[in-house]
Amino acid sequence: MNQLTEFIFNQYSSYETLDIVLEVIAVIFGFLSVWYSKQNKILVFPTGMISTSIFVYLLFKWGLLGDMMINAYYFAMSVYGWFIWTRKVDPSHYTPISRTTAAEKKKSALIFVSTLVFVFLVYFQQGKWTGWTAYVDTMTTGVFFVGMWLMAKRKIENWIYWIIGDVISVPLYLYKGLAFTSLQYLLFTIIAIYGYLSWKKILNSDR
Repeated sequence: MNQLTEFIFNQYSSYETLDIVLEVIAVIFGFLSVWYSKQNKILVFPTGMISTSIFVYLLFKWGLLGDMMINAYYFAMSVYGWFIWTRKVDPSHYTPISRTTAAEKKKSALIFVSTLVFVFLVYFQQGKWTGWTAYVDTMTTGVFFVGMWLMAKRKIENWIYWIIGDVISVPLYLYKGLAFTSLQYLLFTIIAIYGYLSWKKILNSDR
């Protein structure tokens, strides 16, 4: 246990205190964002925007370009999602939870493949294609991009992508030396499972 504690906190020995505090704040708001998403509440977006904006700064500073692009995309999609969730489909109803259509599945595949190509080109140009983590970064970026797009569209399948990406991210971020972020993704995995079940219950009750 002592060895695990030492391993986790020694990772932060070279970090500036401000950066550690910012990471903790970003993790807290990221957790709140996922929790509000599980609850199907609009607060998912403002809390998520606070978290992602902080992470964009930190990840750029630390040179983790793939992760930075994920969070920049999250921020942009949060603006889009905020609009979609508050848009009325008729005089008395807002955009409801629904399942993906055939066309949206094709768009999801296109987003995933396009993201893989884009991240590869960025990593290659910046000389970051130097280890196995770059491959995993590329894959999780594609998964999360699709998940965020589906969440903004209020599609129940978004949770499946979050679960897959979160499970991969837990050991990945621990390896990168971001223990608090790794813990965040562990909590995200648990919430995503409950989120899927919660949205499924809402979807079934609306039929």
